[in-house]
Amino acid sequence: MVELHEISEGSSSSSSTHGRGYDVFLSFRGEDLKPELESAIKSSRNYAASTWCLDELVLILEQRRTSKHIVIPIFYHVEPTHVRKQQSSFGDAMDKHRQKMEAETDENKRSQWAQKMERWNKALIEVADLKGKDANGRIEVELIDEIVNGIFHKL
Repeated sequence: MVELHEISEGSSSSSSTHGRGYDVFLSFRGEDLKPELESAIKSSRNYAASTWCLDELVLILEQRRTSKHIVIPIFYHVEPTHVRKQQSSFGDAMDKHRQKMEAETDENKRSQWAQKMERWNKALIEVADLKGKDANGRIEVELIDEIVNGIFHKL
């Protein structure tokens, strides 16, 4: 997923000019430097299996709504419909989260899980409905070139 900050016309693309740390933020399923997340990331096989990635997705989409950030989802070896309908590996991951929620005996924690699950479900539907890039059947270097050029023109 790529998130672009909207830059007003006539402003410099320097991050210090508009008070943000980055003009482009890449969100992907990969290694993270935080030790407490390392084992979860290594043991999961897809984006939706990581609660960290799902929380990040919710935040990215909130920024899209409140700050008019441009978000370009990149569907890499996943069908957008599987994300939208939470099927295949996305459905499996959400089922595991649901099982954890149902196994929680503390009512407050269970309620927090339920709220998170609802936010994640809505975020997955929303991101799947955005116009993005689908990597399926594409030559990766051409897709990367297309994405980079698209971002360059938006900045």
